[in-house]
Amino acid sequence: MLGKHLHVSWRRIALVTGMIGATALLSGCNAMKRLSEVGAPPKLSAIDNPTQAESYRPVSLPMPAPQIAESNPNSLWRSGARSFFKDQRANQVGDILTVVVDMADSAALANTTTRSRTNSEDLAVPNLFGLEAEFTKVLPETINPSSMFDMDSATSNRGAGSLDRNEAINLRVAAIVIQVLPNGNYVIHGRQEIRVNSEVREVQIAGVIRAADISSANEVGYDKIAEARISYGGRGTISDVQQPRYGSEVMDIILPF
Repeated sequence: MLGKHLHVSWRRIALVTGMIGATALLSGCNAMKRLSEVGAPPKLSAIDNPTQAESYRPVSLPMPAPQIAESNPNSLWRSGARSFFKDQRANQVGDILTVVVDMADSAALANTTTRSRTNSEDLAVPNLFGLEAEFTKVLPETINPSSMFDMDSATSNRGAGSLDRNEAINLRVAAIVIQVLPNGNYVIHGRQEIRVNSEVREVQIAGVIRAADISSANEVGYDKIAEARISYGGRGTISDVQQPRYGSEVMDIILPF
């Protein structure tokens, strides 16, 4: 049994050591990158094809059976077109449209719970086939059969919680259609980087939209994006100060207290 516990302990020590080593290696790589940028602002990312990224996976969703559109050779008008001569909205891979993020979200929640319970149990044996007198032979002589057992209990619980949250984001980001699904929906992806002094602000948007939700100005609201992924963050000197050190993060995960 002792050998088994020692084996488990050594496995845990090896796991923790591996985590610390991996974190130190990651920290070292990031530290070398930051050291290479001393005295210079952080570099912007290269403009790449998002479909060529290693983490990219084509979107696969349940699709209805494809329907063949009927064309009318005697009409110049096309179904769904916003322009008489040509529809200016994005409609194929590589087209650009604008995503409007105007988010003003707030939530307030208050909850109070009160619970109380009182129990009382009494047990008396004044008569038991004339055997109540025999209790004194096995129980103390001071026992009273008329009050053999008496128990009272009371519990009370009270809980209260509240939530008050406010978020506001207002921005516009150009996105590219990177995939057209069989039912005509578009998969879009947009990324924007803005560098101010030594801080880079990054905005990323991805998701699935309907062609009908694209306005005549070639814009779509964020609330019309299915499976939306919106990320807004930054990197640079300010973000470095705001982020905890890798060692602190590792200790917060490992330490049980």
